[in-house]
Amino acid sequence: MRFLRFEFSKPLAIRFFVTVGVALVAVLLGWRLFVHYEYDPWTRDGRVKADVVQIAPDVTGQVIKVNVRDNQVIKKGDVLFEIDRDRFELAFRQAEATVNAARINLAQAKREDARNRNLKELVSHEEREQGRAKVEQYEADLAMAIVQRDTARLDLQRSRVLATVNGYVTNLNVQVGTYVTASHPVIALIDSDSIYVEGYFEETKLAGIHPGDAATISLMGEEEKLKGRVQSVASGIFDRERSTGDNLLQNINPTLNWVRLVQRIPVRVGIESKPEHVRLVVGQTATINIHNRDRRELAEAQNTK
Repeated sequence: MRFLRFEFSKPLAIRFFVTVGVALVAVLLGWRLFVHYEYDPWTRDGRVKADVVQIAPDVTGQVIKVNVRDNQVIKKGDVLFEIDRDRFELAFRQAEATVNAARINLAQAKREDARNRNLKELVSHEEREQGRAKVEQYEADLAMAIVQRDTARLDLQRSRVLATVNGYVTNLNVQVGTYVTASHPVIALIDSDSIYVEGYFEETKLAGIHPGDAATISLMGEEEKLKGRVQSVASGIFDRERSTGDNLLQNINPTLNWVRLVQRIPVRVGIESKPEHVRLVVGQTATINIHNRDRRELAEAQNTK
């Protein structure tokens, strides 16, 4: 029996192994991309966000001193600006005088009431009752005067407007001479302790996103990546196709688009570690990668038990 024998030349063998190697690399890369898109949801539509605290004075008056400047770092309790205190000091002194007068009136009424009670036979029952009623009235007047004094003291204290959070002053629009009104915000503070990243993920990727999943955050303009963790997934978004018609009935669009666009759902990602040299700016663009390998490995380990 005669066997056919094939012999490869050296150049042909090299090309063969190179082709096989390239094919294996392509398969591995394809598998890696499949795993990345199937199990590791990601988005380039991310934004750095934080709680913005609107600072409004508790009293009305003219600003006499501004202690901060725009974009300044501040700490909780720092004095942001001061309102003219003269009027509040006068109001406090007046309230204090009213308290002292009420105490004098009460003391006098108590002395008269005690004297009337000691002179039972000489003072009528009606006069004794009137004396007791006068004591109770002056006690109420004193309590009211104390409340007004404490309110005046509080207004005096709050003529100095303090920072309520740690963070940054932004968009400062108050200057010396500005007349501010109580309950009307004049300064915005970015709470530095509340900074997080919000990413908008396609709804088809939500199955791979769960609270507690690890995340990698890449900020535009920063080479170093940040570590984060999924905190929550939004429970609802606004439906632009629906509105309320007459009689509070739903107004449904009678047309249907054949091309269905994938909705994007907000996902909140907390920042676990940040290098000191990395500066986070609210509104900054970020790319977010969600990693749930730990979840898959845990599930596989439980299934094998």
